[in-house]
Amino acid sequence: MAATTSSTPLVQLSHVSKSFGPVQVLKDVSLDMYRGEVLCLAGENGAGKSTLIKILTGAIPRDGGEYRIDG
Repeated sequence: MAATTSSTPLVQLSHVSKSFGPVQVLKDVSLDMYRGEVLCLAGENGAGKSTLIKILTGAIPRDGGEYRIDG
């Protein structure tokens, strides 16, 4: 069975940022994720992959921007 995507994002990030002290880990991150879509976060150590997931799960607060889950 083929995966289908919707025109409405399941997860939407707009201009999300996060710093730990003087180190800016995420800067102006924006992306849309759609139902049925497979997404890969790739990057070097310290690139902000885990920080982004922690923001999406509510484990840590973001410094700026906004995100929506399921509308």
